[in-house]
Amino acid sequence: MDSPDEEKGYGQLEKSIQESMAHEQTHHASIGNKTTEEEFAGTPLAPAHSLWTTDAKGSVRLRIEEGCPEEPITIHQMFKESVEKYGNMYALARKRNNKWEKITFLEYYQLCRRAAKSFMKIRDRLPHLKAIVQYSGHPQQKISNLYSWEEFMELSLDDSEEELDDIISSQRANQCCVLIYTSGTTGQPKGVMLSHDNITWTANHASRVGDMQPADTKQESLVSYLPLSHIAAQIFDLWTSIQWGELVYFAQPDALKGSLVTTLREVCPTSHMGVPRVWEKMMEKIKQGISECGYLKKKLVTWAMSVSLGANQKLTHKDDGKPFLFSLADSLVLQKLRAELGLSCCQKFFSGAAPISSETVQFFLGLNICLYEAYGMSESTGPHFMSGPNAYKLPSCGKVVPGCRYKMVNTDSKGTGEICFWGRNIFMGFLNMEDKTREALDEDGWLHSGDLGEIDEEGFLYITGRIKELIITAGGENIPPAPIEEAVKKELPIISNAMLIGDKRKFLSMLLTLKCCSDTETMAPTEELSMEAVEFCEQLGSQATKVSDIIGGKDKEVYRAIQEGIDRVNSAATSHAQRIQKWTILKKDFSVSGGELGPTMKLRRPVVLEMYHKVIDNFYQE
Repeated sequence: MDSPDEEKGYGQLEKSIQESMAHEQTHHASIGNKTTEEEFAGTPLAPAHSLWTTDAKGSVRLRIEEGCPEEPITIHQMFKESVEKYGNMYALARKRNNKWEKITFLEYYQLCRRAAKSFMKIRDRLPHLKAIVQYSGHPQQKISNLYSWEEFMELSLDDSEEELDDIISSQRANQCCVLIYTSGTTGQPKGVMLSHDNITWTANHASRVGDMQPADTKQESLVSYLPLSHIAAQIFDLWTSIQWGELVYFAQPDALKGSLVTTLREVCPTSHMGVPRVWEKMMEKIKQGISECGYLKKKLVTWAMSVSLGANQKLTHKDDGKPFLFSLADSLVLQKLRAELGLSCCQKFFSGAAPISSETVQFFLGLNICLYEAYGMSESTGPHFMSGPNAYKLPSCGKVVPGCRYKMVNTDSKGTGEICFWGRNIFMGFLNMEDKTREALDEDGWLHSGDLGEIDEEGFLYITGRIKELIITAGGENIPPAPIEEAVKKELPIISNAMLIGDKRKFLSMLLTLKCCSDTETMAPTEELSMEAVEFCEQLGSQATKVSDIIGGKDKEVYRAIQEGIDRVNSAATSHAQRIQKWTILKKDFSVSGGELGPTMKLRRPVVLEMYHKVIDNFYQE
């Protein structure tokens, strides 16, 4: 996946929209000689007999049923409806020359049409490479088919609208709209084909769980900073914002290098979505600020956060009352801390794309911020289960999105099994990969997530691990690594990443990394320990400030403290086989640039196993 720097800006956004508008005309011609198009309440659908396809020009049978009977529409239809409702309201904002520039939904739509026509103009000349468009500035030299964005947008100024209208009218809701490439944590990336109906239905329904408001009631605002090539950002920043008339501010290219909070302070969004690592970075920033406070202020903040955590842990519904002491703590202390993060006006906070730690969730509860966790896949057009103001229970991922269904298969005696999905949000198939599509979708059309979980009596989902990540020891015991890794990090605040080892081995071992600072330019981990890690060391009487001060057994106090933490985790193990027998601290933390983490900060276990195979083999030498 591309970096955030390459993804941001109107160019990418307009390109994403126009690609969903401007399918090849041959696509319509290819279905014209087939059977008569199906009708749904007056809306034509392309003929289809199967729930899946691997052909980009194919069509699928939609999963329209009693729980989700809504009329299917295309992206263009959704966009046009929003323009009719919100045309004069601001839609997008970018910062140029230190000033925010905004365009309305009507201008947004018109720019998309111009971009679509310009893409159609280079279409026949080059069947594969269309052209190179430089979004920012002007090309330093003239090269054939190299355009500045302004030049590109002028290509179609004098062209008729008819050809574009013909292409738009040929689109069908059950045909492919966009491709989302999976991050490939366990193999090669796969092209997830999403239909118009996948996107328009999900944008409409999943956001309701999160209590997102239509602009004619109250216009929501948000900051877009994650790669739009990822499903979480596409649904939250792009499609949902069109559906409900939200105002999207684009962050600076260096948002994830430190400028995001500055943008949040300027914009004061009403909702914010982050992957767990973003929330963790915010947590670290606040913790560092607290550590630099004087004694009395530090005690006041600690008191206020403990009051907020206690009050919020008892909540299951947004209308539940909170005690007077909480209101006092919030008004005196916590409101100021939220303002420091640029979240003073934010009412909805979402986390997705990867599991979030209980430490992070509880920290933000202490700031009176409830993180609504969403769970799903690119193959389910994003969220299939969601938390929200009326579906909140820790440490669950919420309840199934209304209109969607789930089932658990191969459950054990505790009720843990694989989570399977069904609904209008289920993808069309993997592009040109029939075998992989058949692996993901069973004969009845259920999407198998590969994740293990449990559902409680109220319908809340709890993720316990991934089938592919399941460790099966030499003794035959099945052990999900995530709960043990999470327990170690909870016991030891100095630990950044923990990876459990033991598949086909006689006992469990663990790779550990320490929390450290990141290079502000490259985001690669440095030698310097984080403020939290330094504090951990100081409490032990250690003067360590760098990773190299500790590793290799140099700092006996830190090693002793880590062993004691692991002993506490082991004492809670349900069997001897689930105890960690050996561990080591690696020289550097895991990172995206290092290859150990994927674009959404998920641990790439096969990569780590290969990178550190010599270290791992040393654990098991007789």
